[in-house]
Amino acid sequence: MGESCFNQTEAFKDQPIGTAVSHLRLTLRTQLSVRMSDSQEATSPVAGIGGPAACVSKVELRVSCKSLLDRDTLNKSDPCVMLMVQNQGQWTELDRTEVIKSNLNPVFAKVLMLDYYFEEVQKLRFEVYDIHGTHSIGTRDDDFLGGVECTLGQIVAQKKMVKPLLLKYGKYAGKSTITIHAEEISGNNGYVKLSFCAKKLDDKDLFSKSDPFLEIYRINDDGTEQLVHRTEVIKNNLNPVWEPFKVSLISLCSCDDERKLKCLVWDYDSRGKHDFIGEFYTNFKEMQKISLGNKVTWDCINPKYKLKKKNYKNSGLVILSDLKLHRVYSFLDYIMGGCQIHFTVAIDFTASNGDPRNSCSLHYINPYQPNEYLKALIAVGEICQDYDSDKRFSALGFGARIPPNYEVSHDFAINFNPEDDECEEIQGVVEAYQNCLPKIQLYGPTNVAPIINRIAKLAAGKEPIKDASLYHILLILTDGVVTDMADTREAIVRASYQPMSIIIVGVGNADFTDMQILDGDDGVLRSPKGEPVLRDIVQFVPFRDFKTASPAALAKCVLAEVPKQVVEYFSHKAIPPINPVLNSNPNSIANTPE
Repeated sequence: MGESCFNQTEAFKDQPIGTAVSHLRLTLRTQLSVRMSDSQEATSPVAGIGGPAACVSKVELRVSCKSLLDRDTLNKSDPCVMLMVQNQGQWTELDRTEVIKSNLNPVFAKVLMLDYYFEEVQKLRFEVYDIHGTHSIGTRDDDFLGGVECTLGQIVAQKKMVKPLLLKYGKYAGKSTITIHAEEISGNNGYVKLSFCAKKLDDKDLFSKSDPFLEIYRINDDGTEQLVHRTEVIKNNLNPVWEPFKVSLISLCSCDDERKLKCLVWDYDSRGKHDFIGEFYTNFKEMQKISLGNKVTWDCINPKYKLKKKNYKNSGLVILSDLKLHRVYSFLDYIMGGCQIHFTVAIDFTASNGDPRNSCSLHYINPYQPNEYLKALIAVGEICQDYDSDKRFSALGFGARIPPNYEVSHDFAINFNPEDDECEEIQGVVEAYQNCLPKIQLYGPTNVAPIINRIAKLAAGKEPIKDASLYHILLILTDGVVTDMADTREAIVRASYQPMSIIIVGVGNADFTDMQILDGDDGVLRSPKGEPVLRDIVQFVPFRDFKTASPAALAKCVLAEVPKQVVEYFSHKAIPPINPVLNSNPNSIANTPE
């Protein structure tokens, strides 16, 4: 791909405009097909695209430690692990585990999840602290129990990585080690929501009742045990009802519903010396026997009591009171299930672009090469049209005086047909744009809120959205910072509740610094009243960054976040694909919808 990036100006020199457009389209098609074929095998169906590079998959990390330093005088350390990621040389906290009281060999239940990019070096740092407060990470040297640096690629390659913890200046933290397990979350996985309770558990306390909690371990192929979930502690209760919890199927049973699960019930002790109440074994297939009104029940067995006591029955009952299985759908699930992408382009016709008859104008129609507006339109549109069955695209303009009365409009069809603003394929949009230029007067200001509101209203429809049949992409091509910034922010917040994404390409050499506000990458975009967007739906790119790159590079960058945005919208609405594409295995547990 690197060698195929070329200077567009040189490539299109001395070619008639029709040939130049066709050349640009052919170049895009060729490079896009190469890019797709190279990445098809490596790309996970899970949508998790965090930037210009496509996220190959998501990875779950589970952490445990052994032989931690004991920093407390009266008690053992209360450890917590903080996960740091390196961005541009700076370490920032991404996530942290729970705090485990008084334990030098903690097994943390919280899962740390990351997007995994095959083509990137993702530097990670795990830092272990002894926590004194409820939430704060200690800053003193005596709170730091050790740390380790590695890359996500190293963890993924090994699946299980064990490393010694280091203090400052590379000094070993005694015999302390950290173990990190990595598991990939693929697109055909789901997750399950489980609700457990118990009855008549053994009382382990002298002056009060037991404080029970439940642990679930997965038995791996090599016989090792992996902690899947640890419930909260229910104080002073022999009939506890634990909070429902969610866990991915890959974590619970590696998507094998007959994989053995070991479940342990403990009586919590603040000093870390928990009393064993009992255990039972099960699998996900047995759990799924739960049906409406019925529950799945297990005897909680203490093996020592069973050997010693003749009439021993159990140390209580553990009950699965509810199970909800959710399918996790990917972008491809929605597209292959029948979701159409409707593409709308909005073109800036303000006077700052320059007189189209002048060769210095951004709208100048050079007979030998497309201008920047055409290049951006064709690069993005060529990809979007693959997902639209009728290949008809809405083409709008803003900031011009239009016939017949030559009043300023910030929302007009460039084919001048208000009843039908659609054009046949991308070539039809190109022709409508070229035919429109001589008939309008470039004016201003640069207001884009009216068009965003128009598409958002169209996306909302007349009735509540009930299926995943349609998603809208609005491509705004502009040469400057928008004038109605407050109204635009308000419009974007409203639009974030609808099935649509907004791509803004800055054409020309203006200062686009203020436009970065609209792109939520640097923080959550808010309306003037402070209301945040429901989801990040805007991607802004200055075209000048891609002047010497291939059309496919621009398209890849501006469309990178769209798959994630499509999945986020329909997932938030709990809308499945119209016709979900199932696994080849009809009995796969991942195929069962909620």
